[in-house]
Amino acid sequence: MSKRTEFFFPASAGTHRIHAVQWLPENGVPRAVVQILHGVAEHIGRYEDLADYLTGQGFAVVGNDHPGHGQSAAPGDLGFFAAHGGWMHASNDTRTLQLMTARQFPGLPYFLLGHSMGSFLARTYLIRFPGTVSGAVLCGTGDMSGALIAAGRAAASLEALRLGRQGKSPLLAQLSFGGYNRAFRPNRTEYDWLSANEENVDRYIADPLCGFPMTVGLFQDLMDGLDFIRREPNLRRMDKDTPVLFIAGAEDPVGDMGKGVRRVYLRFKKAGVRRADIRIYPGMRHEIFNETEHAQVYADLRRWLEAQIGGGAQ
Repeated sequence: MSKRTEFFFPASAGTHRIHAVQWLPENGVPRAVVQILHGVAEHIGRYEDLADYLTGQGFAVVGNDHPGHGQSAAPGDLGFFAAHGGWMHASNDTRTLQLMTARQFPGLPYFLLGHSMGSFLARTYLIRFPGTVSGAVLCGTGDMSGALIAAGRAAASLEALRLGRQGKSPLLAQLSFGGYNRAFRPNRTEYDWLSANEENVDRYIADPLCGFPMTVGLFQDLMDGLDFIRREPNLRRMDKDTPVLFIAGAEDPVGDMGKGVRRVYLRFKKAGVRRADIRIYPGMRHEIFNETEHAQVYADLRRWLEAQIGGGAQ
């Protein structure tokens, strides 16, 4: 078991506090730090099992609930980042936690691990703060064309006029997640695309802090983020020597069943990133850390981290 601590820090938006959790090895002496960035419509508490595994391997683990998620959400604000500039505010919160934790463990290798929307935030971090982490793991990431982003922005602008940024739009919900379940018909639930592990899907559905609809504002912020991380001049700002590992399920619709993940991987290589690796897991869907066969993913993650810190072969 790990030593678990919860705490809060001021949000970049200045309107609330950000909830965070830290897990430490039992002996309290980590050999490296892993900062987890969770996905949309979930929370950092869903990564407890992964954190316990990593602390058992000697890593310190930390992560926060993004704005509008988990215990960082103000009452009635689930699914809402900020009144303005929400994507960069969430990115700033990531940086704040990184700085706080790096000060606590000076000199230790420091890694980001972002899942889904968290992978988009991790990609944003690599652009905005190059050379400040030892590596990044991008799990369940995706790729959206400029045309689709423009269409999403146009639809969101109309919905913002109709509903306001804090409104909930069935149209935008359909645009964001509506098509993901099609590949898994006949469907047992709305969230079959998350995982082939039915117990995991049922836990997600039963969790009151999961599965809530995005607000119009969060959809707009997400489009801003996706546009930011796909632009070639931004990609060229990344530190070329920071190692990056892409991991995803071969049946993950967010990553276009692996094809979108490979496109992003190739875009990183084109931008000059020298140490990029990619692993696509057959039979797995979006939440590979929660699949029945997640032990293989855990072990691969450990080996990759150890290879970066010189503690094992990749």
